[in-house]
Amino acid sequence: MTSEIPKLFGTSGIRGKVGYDITLDIAVNIGMAIASYAGGIGSKIVLGYDSRTSNIMIENAVTAGLLQCGCHVLKIGMAPTPLVGYATMKLKADAGIMITASHNPPEYNGIKLWNPDGMAYRQDQERKIEEIIHKRNFKTVSWKDIGKVEEVKYVVSDYITDIIAQANIKPGTKVVVDCANGAASYLSPLILRKVGCSVVAINSQPDGFFPGRMPEPSQKNLQELMKIVKAIGADIGIAHDGDADRMIAIDEKGRMADFDKLLAIVCREIGGKVVTTVDASLCTDKCMDEVGGHVIRTKVGDVHVAEAIEDNNAQFGGEPSGTWLHPNFCMCPDGILSALRVIELVQKYGPLSDQLDAIPSYPTIRDKVNCENFQKELIMENVKAKLHIILEDVVDVNQIDGVRISMADGSWVLIRPSGTESFIRITLEATNIEKAHMIRDQCAEFIEGLI
Repeated sequence: MTSEIPKLFGTSGIRGKVGYDITLDIAVNIGMAIASYAGGIGSKIVLGYDSRTSNIMIENAVTAGLLQCGCHVLKIGMAPTPLVGYATMKLKADAGIMITASHNPPEYNGIKLWNPDGMAYRQDQERKIEEIIHKRNFKTVSWKDIGKVEEVKYVVSDYITDIIAQANIKPGTKVVVDCANGAASYLSPLILRKVGCSVVAINSQPDGFFPGRMPEPSQKNLQELMKIVKAIGADIGIAHDGDADRMIAIDEKGRMADFDKLLAIVCREIGGKVVTTVDASLCTDKCMDEVGGHVIRTKVGDVHVAEAIEDNNAQFGGEPSGTWLHPNFCMCPDGILSALRVIELVQKYGPLSDQLDAIPSYPTIRDKVNCENFQKELIMENVKAKLHIILEDVVDVNQIDGVRISMADGSWVLIRPSGTESFIRITLEATNIEKAHMIRDQCAEFIEGLI
């Protein structure tokens, strides 16, 4: 039974602490499983990694597993996640593997898998990989059929050329970019300069200890960037996470752009059908109504957004976290292309602060309650069964991903377990700040009472 197979994948690949959750055994097994699933002898697998200290070790282990099953490994070296997705598509590879823990602290690492079209593995594909590993159904080969390794760093030039062709940017915009000492430390500043921006780069020396700031582009971690943008009179600030599949913007006043509002103005500009997640604000719906567009909501996670884009032939998709997909370029989330899209808006419509301030919104709270991973299932069972009874004027309970409870006045709250870390997320939007805090306190007290 597949339900008895241990789960390795979360909402964004396999991720955990190096030496505990992410071991060399797991890395070798992933390599063998991908090779067995993606075609075996002669198959081509793209392999890249971010700037973490454990990456070469894990890359070697994954490579060993791939070679043992007859695959040819196309090594990019250190690269942002969007480049791995792009290279998998561009090189007509059978799969792509990115070694990264994205925004997690330096002691973490992980593995994400990509299809030939540059889209992340779907859940059913991830389950198949888990099944192959659990049953050890590896298609190993004899000594004469062991795969080969090829360096394919030349694909970086193709990526630069193709992504610049996507941009419609006039020279002169002053940009401060913060790469978090991550995988985009060289590439993002270079591309921004090539499209004509005047660029100041900070934390753009790759370093797996992340000395400049931690890789999560949060308000706390971006204080330096916010101060620099305002101090030097830049038009915009751009921040990436460790693997640059995300992008966070800072307006010219040094304020972090509201995640939901930024997503909303980009969706409005693109129009048509757009995909976002159950934790995204209603301001996206309001903006899309202005242009006769349509919003499709799905589970949290870029793979779910990608699936919905593909299934609905949508023009764009994104999460409020800054993970955006541009299907006319590649089905992999791309923080560098996302930065270019926001710069285009600044050039076309004026200061980012004015554009964001013009978007109506309710007060929003994103919070979390720490718990052990083994407690998540019991907590969510109780949330599904009882939380709606505690809250007032409930009109709908949606369980597409976690539990989203909507109230008569338009307020809503989403409770869902983190797929990568040990906590339960609380996301809510309310008609006023007092009600927002009340809903947050009620939900947090309910969850803490179960721990």
